[in-house]
Amino acid sequence: MSATLLSRCGLAGLLLAGAAHAADVHVMISAGFHGAYSELVPAFEKASGHKVITTRGPSMGDSPEAIPTRLARGEAADVVILDGGAADKLAPQLREGSKVELAKSQVGMVVKEGAAKPDISSVEAFRKTLLAAKSIAYSDSGSGTYLSTVLFAKLGIADQIAGKSRKVRGPPSGEPVAAVVARGEAEIGFQQVSELLHVPGVTFVGALPAELQPGFSFAGAVTRDAKEPAAGLALLRFLSSPEATPVKTKNGPTKVISPVPTPSPKVRMLLAMSDCTLLVM
Repeated sequence: MSATLLSRCGLAGLLLAGAAHAADVHVMISAGFHGAYSELVPAFEKASGHKVITTRGPSMGDSPEAIPTRLARGEAADVVILDGGAADKLAPQLREGSKVELAKSQVGMVVKEGAAKPDISSVEAFRKTLLAAKSIAYSDSGSGTYLSTVLFAKLGIADQIAGKSRKVRGPPSGEPVAAVVARGEAEIGFQQVSELLHVPGVTFVGALPAELQPGFSFAGAVTRDAKEPAAGLALLRFLSSPEATPVKTKNGPTKVISPVPTPSPKVRMLLAMSDCTLLVM
């Protein structure tokens, strides 16, 4: 979404483009974008009059709280915000043309506060750090799935570290990987950077080497069975607006994505009630 569009249309028009009445917007969101989202939602509610009702769960994995699992058993949601790849796999359950990329993300590592920071500046240094670590923790969602099923095997060390690695159940019933490291229950821990930065008791070591990054993004979309699709679209457009950029950057995403894709004809119909016609150009 361009600054020109916002200046001509106004943020109020952006927020009101989704609905002509105040609505309850039900959102399912994974942990990676939750920090930024939780700061931005009150501003959206104040400006739009909508109320956002949030349910948390992993983007993927075997947890009964995972967003795909929740949708499969019939839990209601107007909007889902999760790993971009996981959103693509949910395409049959999402409204055509409603997906919005919100930010890029990286996988990072933490150690307990006060511990020495291992070298992860290169692929070989990272591999040696994994082998030398006494214990390793990773999430039960996107980053942990990538580490445990792809990266460790790619580095040729999956068997060597299997016995000292553990998967950590995330929110809402679980906790961030960094909390486990802070208690000393794992020497090193991995998760998306946005989920590591603000947990007390740990030191952020850094992101994995660029050539080992999985290319994660955070994305939002309106569900096919949404009861408030227009209000859901308004929320996604707010989260992808330039006004949201400082909050998203502070909470860890490495690159903020602003452009909103051209809506499909069905999405255009949802926005037709808005006076701000520039939103659908």
